[in-house]
Amino acid sequence: MTHPPGISLRAYRADDEDASVTLWLRTWQATYPEIDFAKRLDWWRERWRNELLPSADVVIAEAQGTGGNHGMIGFVTIDADTLYLDQLVVAPEHWGSGAGLALIAEARRISPSGLDLDVNVDNARAIAFYGKCGFVVTGAGKNPITGRPIHRMSWRP
Repeated sequence: MTHPPGISLRAYRADDEDASVTLWLRTWQATYPEIDFAKRLDWWRERWRNELLPSADVVIAEAQGTGGNHGMIGFVTIDADTLYLDQLVVAPEHWGSGAGLALIAEARRISPSGLDLDVNVDNARAIAFYGKCGFVVTGAGKNPITGRPIHRMSWRP
């Protein structure tokens, strides 16, 4: 896939942890401003280290900055064994930039037999984005952490 101009993808590195966790916090806080995600930061860092990193491929999206500097603007986590896409995070100022589409394309390359994800039913922006990417609602449930209702969405080639 051709990436949008000024955006590149690369594999996660150990020194990306702080930037990844910070971006997760900033993005989720923008999505749900009524929830204090800072209170969940220690839990998230533990989940990142102990649940996601051991089992998932993590791909980082970077934006080319002035002077050749790069900055993380997003990431996706994919467990190709289970087909599960746990996190797709794009910095709010880069929503609509093509970074999310590039990350989804990379997730499909890593997990060519399909992808599944859970999304809060009240996250209309995310549901519309995933629908544009060919995902369909295939089930329902509740987020085990928040209790919010969720859609299971799936993409198959």
